[in-house]
Amino acid sequence: MSDTHSFTGRILCDTACELGEGPTYDPATDKAFWFDIKGRTLHELHLSTMTKTVHDLPFLGSALAVIDAERQLVVSDQGLFIRAVSDGKLTPFVTLEDKAVNRSNDGRVHPSGALWASTMGRSAEKHSGAIYHVAGDRVTKLFSDITIPNSICFSPDGGTGYFTDTDRNRLMRVALDPKTGLPTGTPEMISDESGTTGGVDGSVCDADGLIWNARWGANAVDVYKPDGTRIARHLVPASQASCPAFIGEKADRLLVTSAFADMDAAARLADPRAGQTFELGIAVKGRFEPKFAL
Repeated sequence: MSDTHSFTGRILCDTACELGEGPTYDPATDKAFWFDIKGRTLHELHLSTMTKTVHDLPFLGSALAVIDAERQLVVSDQGLFIRAVSDGKLTPFVTLEDKAVNRSNDGRVHPSGALWASTMGRSAEKHSGAIYHVAGDRVTKLFSDITIPNSICFSPDGGTGYFTDTDRNRLMRVALDPKTGLPTGTPEMISDESGTTGGVDGSVCDADGLIWNARWGANAVDVYKPDGTRIARHLVPASQASCPAFIGEKADRLLVTSAFADMDAAARLADPRAGQTFELGIAVKGRFEPKFAL
């Protein structure tokens, strides 16, 4: 078992999200973004001033990528949209699939500028989801028959991709073409977490290649080596930690979203920080997210 560390961080935002997900950070503006998927909102926090803005959305948004100073790419249940930073105007870009039962979930930009984006059933229908590769406006299905796709992240050199099906709870690794982000091999399991407490949820990969994973249902962020060895567990004050993101001008801090989804009144009372957004409170060797290349 890896070393377990108590929470020494802070509450970055006390707004409770039903399903806080998809955090990212734009170093050019010093702003962190995340979604409440089920609340149909995009949350924006200017870190240096702690100024918070909440943007209502007409769909279930789940991931965001910077395109340039004027535009962002938003992944949603209605497809991918280009969002104007100035006024929030949304312009349809591409669709991933046509399954009405599905919504989008985890996603991240590969160092090549291509996006990996995923879908799943709105009620986590078995094997309904998939992971897609989006290069410009070209969409390619990579992996299918996934129930809850998560943990999408990439090694610093772009040669390795990681992902999971939280329903199966096995952290997977696949070799990639660093120039395109497309797989060049067959996925292999590097950590079997089935039968353990909590689910492998969202992940980021740091400058040393370590995988920082939010562990849904375990009040924790776990740290793995590239071979799948878990080397640390950092506790957070909400049981359903959902996804981390590197933040700050040096990418040396870690933001963690959480959720109160599927909790009844008693569970909410026992987990009063559920859905809030945290800063882990330790120094990390993070990396800024690549921009999506149109």
